Amino acid sequence: MATSVMWFRTDLRLHDQPALLAAIEAGPGGVVPLLVLDDTFWGPGASVRQAYLVQLLHDFSDRIGGLHVVHGSPATEVARIARAVGAGSVHVSADFTPYGAERDTDVERALAEHDIALVRTGSPYAVAPGRVTKGDGTGYRVFTPFFRAWQEHGWRAPARTPDDVPWLRPDGRTHQIPDASAPPGVTLPPVGEAAALERWRAFLDEDVADYDDTRDLPGPDRTSRMSVHLKWGTIHPRTMLADLTPLRSQGAEAYARELAFREFYADVLHQRPDSAFGYYNPAFERMQYDQPGEELEAWKQGMTGIPIVDAGMRQLLAEGWMHNRVRMIVASFLVKDLHLEWQHGARHFLDRLVDADLASNQHGWQWVAGSGTDASPYFRIFNPMTQGKKFDPDGQYVRRWVPELADVPSRYVQTPWELDEPPADYPPPLVDHAEERAESLRRYDAIR
Repeated sequence: MATSVMWFRTDLRLHDQPALLAAIEAGPGGVVPLLVLDDTFWGPGASVRQAYLVQLLHDFSDRIGGLHVVHGSPATEVARIARAVGAGSVHVSADFTPYGAERDTDVERALAEHDIALVRTGSPYAVAPGRVTKGDGTGYRVFTPFFRAWQEHGWRAPARTPDDVPWLRPDGRTHQIPDASAPPGVTLPPVGEAAALERWRAFLDEDVADYDDTRDLPGPDRTSRMSVHLKWGTIHPRTMLADLTPLRSQGAEAYARELAFREFYADVLHQRPDSAFGYYNPAFERMQYDQPGEELEAWKQGMTGIPIVDAGMRQLLAEGWMHNRVRMIVASFLVKDLHLEWQHGARHFLDRLVDADLASNQHGWQWVAGSGTDASPYFRIFNPMTQGKKFDPDGQYVRRWVPELADVPSRYVQTPWELDEPPADYPPPLVDHAEERAESLRRYDAIR
């Protein structure tokens, strides 16, 4: 009987997994559950994600009775395993990241030399990148028209969950999962498909109805925390959209819009792979930027003297996660107040965020920097004190993450330097926002 290989990547689930269904159909004689640890992603610069991935691999391996994990070049290892089991096909969810697409093409060529097909079925998105286009066939550069077209395009219903999978494991090796510990002080979120579904159901039951009103408030923190599960594919956005559609609430609609933003940025990166690390708007390459130094380290450690910024950066250090509103505030501070290029911040986020998604992370940073896909220009400069007072008015979030300010009256918790006796153990502001805002606008005028 024919056999196949299911090559898992960031899609470690059994529910709503069309590639697995295709692998089962093509391999009634057995399906090899394969994961390749690729050195491109297994090195410095992703410590939190690596630690989370190791826990996730153990969880998934236990769930299916043994995930076949190998370490090396995908083009070499996938072909080797497929040949070893006599597979006629290797099945994957399509990858649209710049590296992922190139890697899969290399694997496809290596398999073709042995008459083995690489079969792409489905993707990590409700609507795959490149599917939503304007009338002239080009992609969208602004979210709102993309969102309308994305809704009109629609998406398939969730795929069924297989009753049984005829797992096949070559030469008995099923656990070659390396050790990787989270950096000191980091508490990782729950891992796996069961945890994703449990968290999603809790959000639907308790918080989605009010999401439109509460999503920008980091103190109560009533966001879904589903970004990590979307990142690692332990839930598919189709599953989430299917659950949201019948709710007909403003909260559900606002949440669906956030899912669309994830797909928009994936589409933009698919159009412009160079924008992963370069400027989407190349004019900003001419901007005058400062060289990183002590200010960057103060930002990373949450010691800028700006409470809402420091609270966010300390949450990142402790949880590998940060509230989305605060991500925008700390990013604006780095680019507009410290005058550093967005790539410095984006790189730190990729290292420390457990949910770091290349498209969303890089283009979220470019949106804040003013160099990305946006109708609004560079002069959107967040005032961190105003943002703090608006979205954390009683200082609940700041007090949670900056204990030096726990006893500061609410009136001053976002501006403790205004006290007659500021806390002695908390630093003064690193910069004067009004001065740095004027300087940012001066630098912007120079490249207009």
